Amino acid sequence: MRIDIATLFPEMCERVLSESVIGRAARRGLIHFRCHQIRDYTLSKQRQVDDYPYGGGQGMIMQAQPIYDCCVEAMRQIEDAGFGRPHVVFLTAGGRTLTQERCKQLAQKKSLLLVCGHYEGVDERVIEALADEEISIGDYVLTGGELGALVVADSVFRLCPGVLSSAAGYEDESYYSGLLEYPQYTRPEAWHGMRVPGVLLSGDHAKIARWRKEQALARTAERRPDLYEAYTGAGEDVNGENR
Repeated sequence: MRIDIATLFPEMCERVLSESVIGRAARRGLIHFRCHQIRDYTLSKQRQVDDYPYGGGQGMIMQAQPIYDCCVEAMRQIEDAGFGRPHVVFLTAGGRTLTQERCKQLAQKKSLLLVCGHYEGVDERVIEALADEEISIGDYVLTGGELGALVVADSVFRLCPGVLSSAAGYEDESYYSGLLEYPQYTRPEAWHGMRVPGVLLSGDHAKIARWRKEQALARTAERRPDLYEAYTGAGEDVNGENR
């Protein structure tokens, strides 16, 4: 899989994606990424990519032309590299909220092009011209789309075959099954007067599995009742059995 990012800060994005699990997977050729400097495509001698908003208001708006030309060139490069036309995602505050389910769907694509806005927003016409969808990573506002793009890239890349040592590395995690993950413990057995739950030391894998499911259900009900309601309403009872 390949993910490209159109941004005003390509070095920032490249640095993050070159680290840890994602960076190691890229060096092994399991995944591919490239970042594109939007400013390189401006027609302004001053390398300006923003202007005042029509109708007045605070701040500046990113112009359509440099974003469009940057994306068209990025799409050409992606197609020439054999990854087909990329699925184009604009990171915007008004986009659909990112979920683990959407990450699983995006991981099935051969290529993504993530477009980062900045300032007070992006000229709507370039979104209409290019976007397959808009995504937000949460109900808050950032100074630019770079952090959102990195969240999308990381959460999608880690689902690609071979990036993690096994599928179990993400299938037991929060949100993958619709529940928050159960509590985890490691050595030492006792720490600051707190002990690892005895069932985890029992060696009884059936009991451990039941305990973990109970903990996941209880934690989800307490912290994310919306997820709990969706999970129990989708054909699962409180014991995790199919109805």
